[in-house]
Amino acid sequence: MTDSPIRPPDRFLVFGAPTMGEEEIAEVVASMRSGWLGSGPKVARFESDFAAYKGVEYAVAVSSCTAALHLSMLALGLRPGDEVVTTALTFAATVNAVIHAGATPVLADVDPETMNVDPAAVRAALTERTKAILPVHFAGRPCAMDELQALAADHGLALIEDCAHAIESEYRGRKTGTMGDFGCFSFYATKNVTTGEGGMVLARRETDAARIKVLALHGMSKDAWRRFSDEGYKHYLVTECGYKYNMMDIQAAMGIHQLARVEESWRRRQQIWTRYREELAGLGLGLPAEPEPGTRHAYHLFTVLVDEQLCGISRDDFLAAMTAENIGVGVHYLAIPEHPYYRETFAWRPQDYPQATRIGRQTVSLPLSPGLSEADVDDVVAAVRKVLQR
Repeated sequence: MTDSPIRPPDRFLVFGAPTMGEEEIAEVVASMRSGWLGSGPKVARFESDFAAYKGVEYAVAVSSCTAALHLSMLALGLRPGDEVVTTALTFAATVNAVIHAGATPVLADVDPETMNVDPAAVRAALTERTKAILPVHFAGRPCAMDELQALAADHGLALIEDCAHAIESEYRGRKTGTMGDFGCFSFYATKNVTTGEGGMVLARRETDAARIKVLALHGMSKDAWRRFSDEGYKHYLVTECGYKYNMMDIQAAMGIHQLARVEESWRRRQQIWTRYREELAGLGLGLPAEPEPGTRHAYHLFTVLVDEQLCGISRDDFLAAMTAENIGVGVHYLAIPEHPYYRETFAWRPQDYPQATRIGRQTVSLPLSPGLSEADVDDVVAAVRKVLQR
């Protein structure tokens, strides 16, 4: 007979559940009543609010961070044979976007402590075909941007920041997404600011932002808001072969209020992240390092490493045991070379990226949402202890 789970069966703690307020609900309902669901005034407001939050001029809302990355590389004019160096520890979207743009992804291993791409490994991966560096601010911890910016400048390379985890992050007084040529953000359901699905591109140059806006909507010279407004129908011209990557007003309606609460939510996640570090110490788990001096961590993920020799349980058994305790957990991420498509297509081998591979085989992400109550956090801590002490 087994012990009762920490949480009763009807109280499963969903990993990454979004926190929605009455403001978001009311704004979405207002969009539905207005008759304008597609890209329109609320998208424009969300772009303006996000640009103001980041202290930049040019922000373009799109359908996902994947779309943001893809469009950024198209704006760079990447061609077949061009190479983009990125991290071996990321979600598939980072690498897929490079492939969608017609370029070749090249992987670099990560720093074992920060889990961000190692600048020394990036330097070793550069060739005469390299056109861009694509760092990912993993879990909300900003990359070593001074070194990466220097590499880009020394070799005449573009810099595209994948900020899917890093809306609130800062590096030595500079906000993530503003240090490269482009900054790409995600508003997926589990992200710190969510629109269900969605993304944003920050562009340094007005011409790039304008081109991305056109490419995001079929290559048309005018979007629907400007074609069908009460000012009368406006003709459009297709100036490029574009994509269907635009954000809807009904999504931006959520984002406007999510962004308005971003600092409040950040403070709550910081409290939970700090409490996990304190209460899970001494159990054999690998815990995330404290934020580096002069940086701001977004606290998007709290990742622990389950080394079977130290913890007495394998990572996958730990995942199953936590689920049995009704605690939702995640894996961020299996290293890119572990996936069959990339091994077969690029001949990447896990052993060539030892740090990313080790982390990917041991990592578990615990619930970290501003909507967690103190009782929820108690349950997560108790479940981890119970699983490890069996």
